[in-house]
Amino acid sequence: MINKLYSVLSKPFMVIIVMIVAPILSIADRNYGYFFGLFIALFLLWKSGWNWAKFGFGKRISLSTMLKGLLLAIAIFFIIDICIQPFVEIYFGEIDLSSIAEIRGDFTSFFVLFLTMWVFAAFGEEFLFGGYYMKHLAEFMGNTNKAWLISAIILSIYLGVSHNYQGTSGMIAVGLASSIYFFTFYKNRTNLALLVFAHGFYDTIGLILIYLNEDRIFYDWAVKLLNN
Repeated sequence: MINKLYSVLSKPFMVIIVMIVAPILSIADRNYGYFFGLFIALFLLWKSGWNWAKFGFGKRISLSTMLKGLLLAIAIFFIIDICIQPFVEIYFGEIDLSSIAEIRGDFTSFFVLFLTMWVFAAFGEEFLFGGYYMKHLAEFMGNTNKAWLISAIILSIYLGVSHNYQGTSGMIAVGLASSIYFFTFYKNRTNLALLVFAHGFYDTIGLILIYLNEDRIFYDWAVKLLNN
């Protein structure tokens, strides 16, 4: 039974089916679609003999990759959170962060979410959306540079829409940040770890600001700038 299931799920077109089913499941609960896709990806990884290269982890994790991930995270934070997101929020409303509001000023809640984020957001999302969805979709479309670029665009929109619980501004901000992640993966197809570290460091900066209750400083700056 397991081998038959693997035979079906490993078909090239199945990544499209999974990408269609996941958001349908998310209608009931946003976590259902995520864990459904993650389970499929982990199952395929297991049955492939833990062939991590099949999901973009083709290089050994190095200090250089970690440092590049940190620099990429800082660059994305500057571009998205400082230069773009505040103005997006002015016109489309504030990003809804109510789901993690409990970490404000509460170190225990912050630390638990910090650990959870590195596992399920930094690694989990990049493994699922980059290593499984984007990589396998690009391979299904022919594994050409054009196929990878189209896949990156599709997944940027797909991941942005999956954050609809954060409101319109949240979807736009996540979609824009994701486009940088996925374009980076397009240029570094055997080093998904780079995206994992970039995502983790980027979210860490955001969580620290929320914990310190300083996450609105750039929005306030943008409002003052427009009012002058």
